[in-house]
Amino acid sequence: MDLRFGDAKPSDEEREAVDALLGPPESAWEGADDRSAEDLRWARGGREARERRDLLLPGLHALNDRVGWISEGGLAYLCRRLTVPPAEAYGVATFYSMLAVRPRPAQVLHVCTDLACAARGSAALTSGLEAEGVAFEPSPCLGLCERAPAALLVRAGAPTPPASPHARLARVVAPATVGELAEVARDPESAAPEAPAVTAVPQAGQDEWRSPLPLLARVGVVDPSSVDDYRAHGGYVALRRAFALGPAGVIREVTEAGLVGRGGAAFPTGRKWQATASQADGPHYVVCNADESEPGTFKDRVVMEGDPYALVEAMTVAGYAVGAHRGYLYIRGEYPRAYERLAQAITEARARGLLGDDVLGSGFAFDIEIRRGAGAYICGEETALFNSIEGYRGEPRSKPPFPVEKGLFGKPTAANNVETLVNVLPILTRGAEAFRADETKLFCVSGHVTRPGVYELPFGATLRELLDLAGPPEALSAVLLGGAAGGFVRPDELDIPLTFEGTRAAGTTLGSGVVLVLDESVDLPRILLRIAEFFRDESCGQCVPCRVGTVRQEEALHRIRERTGAAAAADIALLREVGQTLRDASICGLGQTAWNAVESAIDRLGVYR
Repeated sequence: MDLRFGDAKPSDEEREAVDALLGPPESAWEGADDRSAEDLRWARGGREARERRDLLLPGLHALNDRVGWISEGGLAYLCRRLTVPPAEAYGVATFYSMLAVRPRPAQVLHVCTDLACAARGSAALTSGLEAEGVAFEPSPCLGLCERAPAALLVRAGAPTPPASPHARLARVVAPATVGELAEVARDPESAAPEAPAVTAVPQAGQDEWRSPLPLLARVGVVDPSSVDDYRAHGGYVALRRAFALGPAGVIREVTEAGLVGRGGAAFPTGRKWQATASQADGPHYVVCNADESEPGTFKDRVVMEGDPYALVEAMTVAGYAVGAHRGYLYIRGEYPRAYERLAQAITEARARGLLGDDVLGSGFAFDIEIRRGAGAYICGEETALFNSIEGYRGEPRSKPPFPVEKGLFGKPTAANNVETLVNVLPILTRGAEAFRADETKLFCVSGHVTRPGVYELPFGATLRELLDLAGPPEALSAVLLGGAAGGFVRPDELDIPLTFEGTRAAGTTLGSGVVLVLDESVDLPRILLRIAEFFRDESCGQCVPCRVGTVRQEEALHRIRERTGAAAAADIALLREVGQTLRDASICGLGQTAWNAVESAIDRLGVYR
């Protein structure tokens, strides 16, 4: 491969950031300053460097975290180190919203303007910041919906002890006010400590809910930094039982439990694991999709912050079941605390023999690498996530082949989200039959409720029962189920059972468990416009139906707000045509669901009539 690099040079800071990740260059071919006699005689290191392409995204993070943006010289140096064409690396860097390839301040204030925060006053918040002269960047959902409106301040710089691959400083401010954000922008250290994860679990501490909360019971009870505390509260019992059952026994137990994916697709987990385990090709991989970017979703964040060792244990069980010796945990870039707690948990698990060459003395080898996303909703799609880990643009792949056959690095891969994986632990500790008898689901309730947060309810509980727990508004206008990719329901439809089958029969979707409650003060057409803007921004642009259709959908919604009568009816007819094309012809779920919420608002709520 004939790679051509420009004349731009990295700064000392950029070189240090890349070398801290990759190690010092071994030759001039990898970017060393001095060319030795051996370097003049032959090129070396190319194949080894190309095999490390999966470190491209971590390298881009290293540059962005150190300086605040990625310069031409810094990008070229990283490309030399990894033998990646600069044009390809530029395409990857510009794919993610949290990375910048043009100069910008080292400090960036991200203010959420997405659905839950919009319902709780983000427009007034951003207007106030503009009036105060506080620089900020509007952001899609930050996953802090229970504390809306929310903001995340990130300041680049050299790592400070203890060394961390994260930016020098990341501060969450939620719920945010103009005055607080103005003060934090002047002095980031003035930010109040972030509320503990348990504050997002309204059921915590209520005796009547303690036993029926198999997934959230440890949040707020165990010290998330202590593996000993985790083990004292039932940790690693499931993994020991997995070793006793054997891989086939684990898969059989998960299959008999009827566990299905909790990310929205509801594919049977046991079937996925069996299909991965049965592949002759190897190595096999386990991937945890912790990139929960659906607006209104934050349940996985709460689990990762409050009970990180549960996810480490669950990934180890999955690896044992499918014959994988390496797992990848792909986490949202907007989750600094969850990232740090999981990184600490993985490090401690290695030190205690819970990860590594001989897990719990069983002879089974398994380890986990954590990878940080950089702001791309599409990377929640499993094949786009694989491309992101591998160092390419996070664009979905065509199926077949399916991930269980050719997934990460072209090898058999079992990919599950956080909630799905942690459900495996109670299946193994209590048994499949007991799990089926009182299976639960996590719901992310936000918007106009008294007690927003993550709720754990038995499958089959109704939407009304959930809202009664959360404290509904006096004048309920609508409920959005499933997030931006979901659908609206009316106030007279609250007896819908919250199951995948029940919501489907009612003409809506359960999705990832988003329940966004809106009262009559909300401008519903403006919410629909925000949904359309979201899909326009987040479309990866790979396929024409989605790339063009999401733009046309937004344009039509803008026109409808300004028109009446026959002109508005014509645009609604156009919307239906565009929406059907998106659903039928888009390559992945983003385009296929981009019209769902708008369609349900028109048909169920009568918006624009």
